[in-house]
Amino acid sequence: MDRQIDLAGKWLSHKSESGDKSPQSKKVAMVHTGQREKLRVAILFGGCSGEHEVSIDSAASVLDALDQQRYDPLPIYLDRQGSWSHTSPRDAKNANVGTTAVPFQLLSQEVDVVFPVLHGTHGEDGAMQGLLQILDVPFVGPGVLAAATAMDKAIFKRVMMSHGFPILPWELVTAAQLTNSVKGVVDRIESSLKYPVFTKPANLGSSVGISRCSNWRELVAGLKEARKYDRRIVVEQGLVPRELEIAILGNDDPQASVVGEIRPQRPFYDYTAKYVSGDSELLIPAPLDDQLVKQARELAICTYEAIDGQGMARVDLFLDPTDNRLYVNEINTIPGFTQMSMFPKLWEASGICYPDLLDRLIDLGLERTRNSQSLKRTYDDDSNS
Repeated sequence: MDRQIDLAGKWLSHKSESGDKSPQSKKVAMVHTGQREKLRVAILFGGCSGEHEVSIDSAASVLDALDQQRYDPLPIYLDRQGSWSHTSPRDAKNANVGTTAVPFQLLSQEVDVVFPVLHGTHGEDGAMQGLLQILDVPFVGPGVLAAATAMDKAIFKRVMMSHGFPILPWELVTAAQLTNSVKGVVDRIESSLKYPVFTKPANLGSSVGISRCSNWRELVAGLKEARKYDRRIVVEQGLVPRELEIAILGNDDPQASVVGEIRPQRPFYDYTAKYVSGDSELLIPAPLDDQLVKQARELAICTYEAIDGQGMARVDLFLDPTDNRLYVNEINTIPGFTQMSMFPKLWEASGICYPDLLDRLIDLGLERTRNSQSLKRTYDDDSNS
């Protein structure tokens, strides 16, 4: 089956195998280990990133929604210093952290599947995914490549550019460049971009460290704020867009949810708007004509496949209301799972309730591991036989 999208005259196409592989047709593959009749799911949360608190809230929501008749959940908390312990999200939030260390053997020998609910550094950037792959334990969500590519905004934008996908103009600034000459950096940005611009840490999510800058003083302050979180900073052309979000689910044949729209009441959709104030207007489905919906969903799937996405992601797009052009903003490979998060809301609006969504994500993690384990991992030279 051919899929094509027309974005301001730019045609993009790719092939996918035919056949009904929609998430609605999948069933959770129950695994019995020893005498256990439930699937033991380790939920990793916390971590050392600036999104620590969001991760705790996401893990609490996942634990509440998991089917206790089907799963044996094992919450594992990673504190800000990197220590692991058997601690519930509620206790972690109240700083009542357990002291029992979690050996890696527990994950590799006593757990059927790991559900990482870790946002940001060392959780969503490929580091944890690499560890889980080394341990050869099934896990939910992206592999190393997709996680690392999606997490680094500069690398992600370069991948999008290589595919010809539409993105806003941007510049990359390094800590060394700032140290050498702040004025030189500002001059370069002002020569290539127009105010307002957004300064963003290259490797962080949940709008942590992001600033909207309308003049050179705000730009310098925004660069310094982003530098607190990363040595690489993305400066992006500002736009007054409609902000669209699409949830993706799947491995080899990803499916897109309905399109949602966020209308923040603040100057932009920052951390407070996402997780604290609750005053942003969420429109699900977004009020768009059928052609724009089709283009947005196709672009979201193309973006997901371009980074070799697996399991899940949320793709954020900008829609310029002046000409109806779509732009790829970012892709989040471990999106939020809180009660306010768009990812579960989008799938609920698409007909998949929260508990069923968790079932499907776990099934996709097990499916990927089965496919990986079927590959040959040694080389036998038969040329002399």
